[in-house]
Amino acid sequence: MQSQTVEKESRYQRIRQVTLLGTLVDLLLGVSKLIVGFLANSQALVADGIHSLSDVATDIFVLFAARHAHKEADRRHPYGHGRIETLATVGLGSVLLLVAVGIVWEAIQRLGSGADVVAPGWLALVISLLSVVAKEWVYRFTRAVAEQYESDLLLANAWHSRTDAISSIVVAIGVAGAMLGFTYLDAIAAVAVALMIAKIGFDLVHASGQELIDAALDAEETQAIAASMETIDGVKAVHDLRTRTSAGEVLIDVHVQVNPRISVSEGHEIGDAVRRRVTQQHPKVADIVVHIDPEDDRDQAIDTGLPLRQQALGCLRQHWQHLLPEHAEQDITLHYLREGIDVELVLPMQLVSGVKRAAELESKLKEAVSELSWLHQLKVAFRPSQPV
Repeated sequence: MQSQTVEKESRYQRIRQVTLLGTLVDLLLGVSKLIVGFLANSQALVADGIHSLSDVATDIFVLFAARHAHKEADRRHPYGHGRIETLATVGLGSVLLLVAVGIVWEAIQRLGSGADVVAPGWLALVISLLSVVAKEWVYRFTRAVAEQYESDLLLANAWHSRTDAISSIVVAIGVAGAMLGFTYLDAIAAVAVALMIAKIGFDLVHASGQELIDAALDAEETQAIAASMETIDGVKAVHDLRTRTSAGEVLIDVHVQVNPRISVSEGHEIGDAVRRRVTQQHPKVADIVVHIDPEDDRDQAIDTGLPLRQQALGCLRQHWQHLLPEHAEQDITLHYLREGIDVELVLPMQLVSGVKRAAELESKLKEAVSELSWLHQLKVAFRPSQPV
């Protein structure tokens, strides 16, 4: 247990170091692009600066998620705190969409004004090319660490850095074109970058929105999870498999059908085996709630009207009071099935004096309860007396 804690802490520290390095690069590039973009009159470089600063916000969310990924659930948050990250991601995506709209609107006005535009200088081109090199390096470095520690969150952030490198290439082309006399290319490049920002914002809002409304995993993943459950010894069938995600983790509710005659403890053990198998084969699965069914109950009403144990036993004993001694030792097992309750009654052999008497008592016991509407089947067995 202690070694696992140390490993988790080491993993978090490494992810934190890589993300902080990327944050520093994004911050320096973003500020540099904004300053040079305004001084050099490059709308594309200003847009790219905003794009870089959006990466800073994303890095902060990655740090927050890594810090709270293993935070324990508490009394007020029994399902953990993962949805805080989801809500924050929706907010970030919404802001990026608004920023993209503003950049496109300004670029369109600039193109439509017909006014002469001063071409950006060499510094704007140098900054945009420097951004390509820096962001590509951050992408490769972050991806290597993400693959080493199998962190999907860090891998997603690495690809975010790659999009910034691509947008900087577009900016460099726009700035170079403007310097050659095609000043409108800078505004067109700004629109292209804005569309990239909008795509990132839309993806963030869409993915997080799906999570907030508890969207299921895709059919292929769901089938793979069901298949891993069905290989467990004792599992007859799987149905009502429901999946959802929270902060990148998968939560599952499922009904598992088992033999209706097994004990409660065996059914519980099968449920635990299902949980172990799924979490081993599907690492993203964080929690599974397994409902053990004695039969397929997909079309069965929730309220069956069947009496619970105390009521059922009271009714049975009332019908048997003239057939069994008042304090006769007996073992009664109830099986709740679609057709009704199957009752297994085990009596001590000392109540009867031979096989014939046993058969007669069994017949009378069955006849006495034959009119009970909820009784499906009665099985009577006799247990030999235990030696003292």
